[in-house]
Amino acid sequence: MPFRDGSRETDRRRKWSRRPRASRGDYHDRQQNPWYHGPPNRSLVAVRLKPDPTFAVGIMSRKWYLVLAFVLCLPAAWWVAQRTGSRILTVTPTEGISRALATDRAESISSVRYALKFSIPDRVRDPIKGSVTIRLHLANRAPVILDFAQPPGAVSSVAANGRPVPLRSEHGHLVIAADALSPGENTIDLAFTAGDQALHRSDEYLYSLFVPARASQAFPCFDQPDIKAALSLTLDLPAGWVALANGPDIGRETTGGRTTVRFGDTQALSTYLFGFAAGKFSVERGERNGRPFYLYHRETDAAKVAANRETIFDLHGQSIDWLETYTNRTYPFEKLDFVLLPAFQFGGMEHAGAIYYNAPAMLLDKTATQEQHLSRANLIAHETAHMWFGDLVTMKWFDDVWLKEVFANFMAAKIVNPSFPEIDHELRFLLQHYPSAYDVDRSTGANPIRQPLDNLQDAGSLYGPIIYDKAPIVMRQLEALLGPDELRDGLREYLTRYAFGNATWADLIHILDPRTGEDLGAWSRIWVDEPGRPTISTDLRVESGKVSRLAFSQSDPLGRSRLWSQPLQVALGYEHGARITMLQMNAPTVELPGVRDLPVPRYVLPNGEGTGYGLFKPDPMSRAFFLNHLPEIGDAVTRGTAWITLWDDMLEGGTAPAEFFDLALRALPLEREEQNVERVLGYISDTYWRFLSDAQRAAVSIRLEEALMSGMKGAPGTSLKSAYFGALRRTATSPGGLGYLERVWRQRESIPGLTFAEADYISMAEALALRSVGATAAILREQHARITNPDRKARFAFVTPALAPEAATRDAFFAGLARAENRAHEPWVIDALKFLNHPLRRDHAERYIAPSLSLLREIQRTGDIFFPSRWTTAVLSGHNSPAAADTVTAFLSTQENYPSRLRQIIEQSSDLLFRAVRSRQGPQAQ
Repeated sequence: MPFRDGSRETDRRRKWSRRPRASRGDYHDRQQNPWYHGPPNRSLVAVRLKPDPTFAVGIMSRKWYLVLAFVLCLPAAWWVAQRTGSRILTVTPTEGISRALATDRAESISSVRYALKFSIPDRVRDPIKGSVTIRLHLANRAPVILDFAQPPGAVSSVAANGRPVPLRSEHGHLVIAADALSPGENTIDLAFTAGDQALHRSDEYLYSLFVPARASQAFPCFDQPDIKAALSLTLDLPAGWVALANGPDIGRETTGGRTTVRFGDTQALSTYLFGFAAGKFSVERGERNGRPFYLYHRETDAAKVAANRETIFDLHGQSIDWLETYTNRTYPFEKLDFVLLPAFQFGGMEHAGAIYYNAPAMLLDKTATQEQHLSRANLIAHETAHMWFGDLVTMKWFDDVWLKEVFANFMAAKIVNPSFPEIDHELRFLLQHYPSAYDVDRSTGANPIRQPLDNLQDAGSLYGPIIYDKAPIVMRQLEALLGPDELRDGLREYLTRYAFGNATWADLIHILDPRTGEDLGAWSRIWVDEPGRPTISTDLRVESGKVSRLAFSQSDPLGRSRLWSQPLQVALGYEHGARITMLQMNAPTVELPGVRDLPVPRYVLPNGEGTGYGLFKPDPMSRAFFLNHLPEIGDAVTRGTAWITLWDDMLEGGTAPAEFFDLALRALPLEREEQNVERVLGYISDTYWRFLSDAQRAAVSIRLEEALMSGMKGAPGTSLKSAYFGALRRTATSPGGLGYLERVWRQRESIPGLTFAEADYISMAEALALRSVGATAAILREQHARITNPDRKARFAFVTPALAPEAATRDAFFAGLARAENRAHEPWVIDALKFLNHPLRRDHAERYIAPSLSLLREIQRTGDIFFPSRWTTAVLSGHNSPAAADTVTAFLSTQENYPSRLRQIIEQSSDLLFRAVRSRQGPQAQ
């Protein structure tokens, strides 16, 4: 926020310049822009005065004459500006893209079009040359500031309105002087050398990735979401390469060993949504409801492609059909193609009309679990929903990035349901979102859904589980407040009003607020603008064997006396089922009506149907029931909620890890719902490696392996068998378990009902190498020789040093990660870090923690949006020792002026580490 220094002078200006009070739906605009910026197309010149002690005694120093002269000249400057149509530039370029610069440009620049050309050389080490013609309308004559985060020499020529002009390069920006421009239409031509940071290149393909503000690393542009533009693209490529981009393919020709591909104009897009990929890809064509799709991929296993291709086309077609019906608006772009990238950093990226996907997430093996099939369907629905929510209507500034993500996830949950009628989708929503959101909200680094943002260079740090997992939970509560039809109709109005433009959360609240009697502004302040979750406790009182009172109290873990208003479905468990009673949790303590004189229940679960959000602390009676009889709960959603509640209770010190682990092993043979089985298997693995002592782990290892083997053999289908085998591969440590795993890898023993693919054998070889089974080096060499797909072979070669039994080899590999070029394939790096920091190697790996944290700023600067959090989690997830916790504490305590969002990432990623240490030290440490 400008001028926020706490001085009285600042306070006076704040009161003077604050906008008039708007409707309650506009409160977000006041929060993000509480300063009046003057009429449109005029920039505020803010004069900041520093008190002078000589002035207090009546002595005016010379500098005050200069200030006075400057102020007296302002009216004259204003008059000149009005007469000439010019505008004084009041924003000085700084590193990144500041909100002040973005606001200034959005007020004066419109009707932008880019005509781009890139020439991709045959050799990956040669630079990419480019040119761009930018057409724009200027409201006033003023300097134009373009974003181009490359050295000054990267621009070889520049012309404005057909005439060469001088160019000033400053802090990653290009400044074109006002005298080369005029009010109205202008044309700027630049030739440049593109940066490689956002053009991910390998020998046989490349792809652009510009989110959140990295288009300016590749070409000069206005790299902010609220200056949308039409883009056309020409690519000069090595012969034999194919390409896709946002716009329609309007022509291609091959001459002299080179191929030229031209793409026509797009609709209005933000620069982060512009994308293209080119290389040696195979292309599959499909059609659904008369709509053609093109699928680009590099998979060499033709049978694997054939087994997945039609399902991928089906899921896209179904998603589009559903969204067109829900939004009452046809698919907004001219085409929809998708490319499957072998080492893509994200699950997917919603470039308008040209979606990128992580190839392994799309091309599933025969051993894929139910969860993997569901995840693929959800991912496709998520990215397709972005065509409306994010691409058609885009947030004005990245502090509202959660808005596009929440609707993509919220819509995806609705879209996927009809495609999987056999799935319990309420349970799916619970297990997909709640555990991940709780992982952040229980930590000291918890962040709100909507976070302030002053500069787009920090926008990547806004992404995380709170956006992707808590926000859909909150949106479902909003739907409950409004009603499904009112929310749908409000969203239709939102999409119509802001089509091909930009909107804020406040704009949506303004549309929705009249549709409900609730104060959506007050509701949003708690759920959207505040971090954390309530703690909800049960007060059950019994008289003469009957319930005399049942009440629930909520408290604020941060001590701010906040109240989270939400509906709860309270489950009272009895022998023949659960009684569900609705309760509106809208006060510090609320008594459940209608339960007096009921028989005493076996358990009380405040979140019985899994829609409430918070830390639900079980009362002693309920905790005892869960630990002894949880599998007896009949409803799958209630069982899933009980598992999440008991896991939370273990992390808070209420349940001992050994008790939880014992319950999980006993429950597996009795669990009838595959989604719950997969959740319990994940809890088993986490408890085994992080919360049990070495002695406890050794004592239960054989029992664990026997339970997993038994579950695998008794599972009725391939999906569940694969889930059990994956858990066995992750946890096996006994000679018998490892011997079995090695026989399966060597294909000397088979598992009825499971047919393994190349990726499965790679995972087995990695697990054996981590455990130093037999001749580890020989296993790694043999597995490398077996791999036929070139991309999987390259990835395996990269991570092999991290699997080496020799500590010196691992140390040298880790040291190499300090160089940015060795971190180019981010998913490979994350896999390698997990191997380096595996629990079996945690004693040696403690030396990696401090340097890994020291690299985090560099990781944020050079990596993509999820890389800092994934890097930190990969480093810390294998550790549970006091020494590791002390290293994290020491690092944070010695960092002055450390970026707050990076600190939050460290606190979130280390939360389980600190909880594991406290748990292993005993109840007194809780």
